Amino acid sequence: MKRDQLVVDEENFLNLAGIDPMPSPAELRAQLPLSAVAAETVASARRVVRNILERRDPRLLVVVGPCSIHDPEAGLEYARRLQQLAAELADTLYIVMRVYFEKPRTSVGWKGLINDPGMDQSFRIEDGMHLARRFLLQVNQLGLPAAAEALDPVSPHYLGELISWVAIGARTTESQTHREMSSGLPMPVGFKNGTDGSVETAVNAILSTSRPHAFLGIDSDGRAAIIRTRGNPHSHLVLRGGSARPNYDSVSVNLAEQALAKAQLAPNIVIDCAHGNSYKNHALQAAVMSDLVHQICQGNRSILGSMIESFLEPGNQPIPGDLSQLRYGCSVTDPCVDWESTAAMLRAAADALRHVLPGRIPGAHLTANADTSCTLRKQ
Repeated sequence: MKRDQLVVDEENFLNLAGIDPMPSPAELRAQLPLSAVAAETVASARRVVRNILERRDPRLLVVVGPCSIHDPEAGLEYARRLQQLAAELADTLYIVMRVYFEKPRTSVGWKGLINDPGMDQSFRIEDGMHLARRFLLQVNQLGLPAAAEALDPVSPHYLGELISWVAIGARTTESQTHREMSSGLPMPVGFKNGTDGSVETAVNAILSTSRPHAFLGIDSDGRAAIIRTRGNPHSHLVLRGGSARPNYDSVSVNLAEQALAKAQLAPNIVIDCAHGNSYKNHALQAAVMSDLVHQICQGNRSILGSMIESFLEPGNQPIPGDLSQLRYGCSVTDPCVDWESTAAMLRAAADALRHVLPGRIPGAHLTANADTSCTLRKQ
């Protein structure tokens, strides 16, 4: 190699420590193929969520689960419990498990199971992707659909066929890359308002995602490709609060409805009970859930879903140097509601909404009694 070429290469790779090969999406899918049961779980769940967004299914969408999956064994135990609760409450709540493998960091910190499965900064991404796909297969095999955050634009090529609902986080809602990617995703996508609480950013994202796009990406074999999309008609707004204050209250919801109407978008809103809406205090998530249920009982028709951060044990824990010291079933990222509180919260919501939600379907009329409980009066 000529000396001039060596100089160019040294300059171009100045800040790179290495480039390691990854199996292609097609290769990983061949190693961990989609089962018939998992395929049906995903297809059915996507249909139901679309129907909820289109007012064809009156149930409340509930995306609930750990802030992040760091221990697949504990995550699968949670999934088994949630599958049973989902079946119990299926007449009123449509429950999808939150299965997050990628975590955006404000500065530094653990980036999730895919990026660093050993939680030791070894960054064995190939192993992490394998673990993530295997875990999603196991969850869907239970008949329980899964939701995730789409953070890295390459990950959906490996995992997308196993995911029924996707969130775009507050930090990435403004990203053109994530808007373009979402326009081609096959599942409904919820855009969170910005970290400052701004809804306008998410509204613009929904508008952008509903349109066709063309952009650089990869194909199933991992080769560079031009991706052309049709646009995603089922993108919607997620209110997650902001740095200044929560935005789950009726006034904030009404303002969000107005913003969506001004943009000529469907008034479809999911309320995140965690993050800014609970000041990252897991004990306050139940209050947020109770408030949104009350709003629905009082006649609100735009709140179609909720998100809850929940795990086996309450709160969170730091990642210790000795991983054997980790507390089983306790989050290593944001604090979560424990399982018993989660089940009580969802059963209470189902009891309150069971005779209310059918009134949101055309042909029925909702009225509120003087004691603020709700009854359904058929027209």
